[in-house]
Amino acid sequence: MSRELIYSGKAKDIFATEDENIILAQYKDQATMLNGARKETVDGKGKLNNQISSLIFEHLNAAGIATHFIKQVSETEQLNQKVEIIPLEVVLRNYTAGSFSKRFGVDEGIKLEQPILEFYYKNDDLDDPFINDEHVAFLEIASADELAFLKEETRKINAVLTDLFAQIGLTLIDYKLEFGRTADGKIILADEVSPDTSRLWDADGNHMDKDVFRRNIGSITDVYTVVLEKLQELK
Repeated sequence: MSRELIYSGKAKDIFATEDENIILAQYKDQATMLNGARKETVDGKGKLNNQISSLIFEHLNAAGIATHFIKQVSETEQLNQKVEIIPLEVVLRNYTAGSFSKRFGVDEGIKLEQPILEFYYKNDDLDDPFINDEHVAFLEIASADELAFLKEETRKINAVLTDLFAQIGLTLIDYKLEFGRTADGKIILADEVSPDTSRLWDADGNHMDKDVFRRNIGSITDVYTVVLEKLQELK
């Protein structure tokens, strides 16, 4: 039986289900950077990201964080609560790295005394520009109360994820979150949490995330497999 495709993104296809409040997310074997300017098929990446994200969402749900994750239904698919995605990328930085280091001319790997939270306007045509609270208000993306909630929830999530990755010998350098509104207006964590959306370094400073693809320094499936196996050992 054919399924209705609702949305096709860079990393996932989203399908309707018999329940109008539930969607099926199918993870793709695709790696992209620069908003899709570079795109490659990587066999096995979809099932790795789906399984990693499923385990992390399960952990977040158990910790009292409201997410869209319902359950994993196959190696590449999961059921999620349907939400309207808020067009904000919420980035939390525990250490300097990536665009932050380039922007301010600082070395990577400096631990920040206070984690820094940033917002980016989720718009591929504009290359997801960096924005502040006043830009959010001008664009009517979120109310002041909603913005305060996003900040508070992201910092709660940071505490949970930092501890989770520390348990498997990885340092959470930074990560990107997306949130969405349910049919009744509640804001919950959505999208995915994986090495595609997080920077993870091991004890030797090796990249265990999408930077191995961005920087051509290793096999994305090799490092994602290590992350998955470490998370599975915690269960």
